[in-house]
Amino acid sequence: MGGEVVVSKAVFGTLPDGSEVEIFTLKSEQVEARVMNWGGRLVSVKTKDRNGEMAHISLGYDTLEEWLRDTAFFGATVGRVANRIAGGQFELDGQTFQIPQNNGQNALHGGPQGFDKKLWTAKEVPNGVELSLVSPDGDMGFPGTMTVTVTYTLKGSDLHIHYRATSDKTTVVNLTNHAYWNLRGDDRGDITNTRIVINADAFVPTDATSIPTGELPPVEGTPMDFRTEHAIADRADAEYEQLKFAKGYDHTWVLNGDAGTIRVAAQAHEPESGRTLTVKTTQPGMQFYSGNNLKGVLVGRFGKVYTARTGFCFETQHFPDSPNHAHFPSVMLRPGEVFESETVYGFGVK
Repeated sequence: MGGEVVVSKAVFGTLPDGSEVEIFTLKSEQVEARVMNWGGRLVSVKTKDRNGEMAHISLGYDTLEEWLRDTAFFGATVGRVANRIAGGQFELDGQTFQIPQNNGQNALHGGPQGFDKKLWTAKEVPNGVELSLVSPDGDMGFPGTMTVTVTYTLKGSDLHIHYRATSDKTTVVNLTNHAYWNLRGDDRGDITNTRIVINADAFVPTDATSIPTGELPPVEGTPMDFRTEHAIADRADAEYEQLKFAKGYDHTWVLNGDAGTIRVAAQAHEPESGRTLTVKTTQPGMQFYSGNNLKGVLVGRFGKVYTARTGFCFETQHFPDSPNHAHFPSVMLRPGEVFESETVYGFGVK
């Protein structure tokens, strides 16, 4: 669906160092998306239910001060390396690099001061906003000066996120967006009845610390098989070791089709509201997270307390701990190369 998209800009607040944070609103007839340049974050998405009622369908907060206290990566652009690196360590060309361990013994989402904590440079582009960041050599222990752009554009009912990165030294990169979705509306309760499909014949099993074992087994005959539609609650608490480790779903699926080509990764349908979400991506994998670790500590819009399974994530990305698994799709980025990926979140009703 086409239609005009209106883009507007405002000041959202001020960081402790006095820097202004800008927020951009992208509005079409079907969707309103708001993006801020602190953390490259998708602040909110509003869509219509089957009765035409608009509601927020991504978890978040009203004020910048609340966003600064966020610990769940709501809506964040995460990098340099999304997901986990075992022991925070990896080797490149014979040299070992250490990333701060901020998830037990592992590094998570680029370390404690990753891209989600940076103030990006923002500029309006047709139908959206382009965010850019220069991450210096040695930032969180990663080699090379990396230049990153993330562009959010709204086309009718589709929100496109385009990622691009270059580096002046050999490094690693794995970028994603960490939005949490609730297609009932972010203040309407849990997501357990949401029905999902994931177009993947295999997945990435992990140990108890969420580090991949290295195997890529078939989903066939396991609770990880979402090739046909299942409600999240159907099997999230099944007697299955992978689900016990994560207290539900928090795994990467090996997406069918060729990485580098845009294809449907997953779909979600909320029977109560009728809202749907379709994710397309060029990435090789997607992390599906059922919000198991939301502990009722974070208070979002409307004073809503976010407890376990009040939001789910569809994070398109490379596999966790990829720098330490040579047979996984490579996350290496050498000078002169360009990392690019595209993910589209399509919103609808049925």
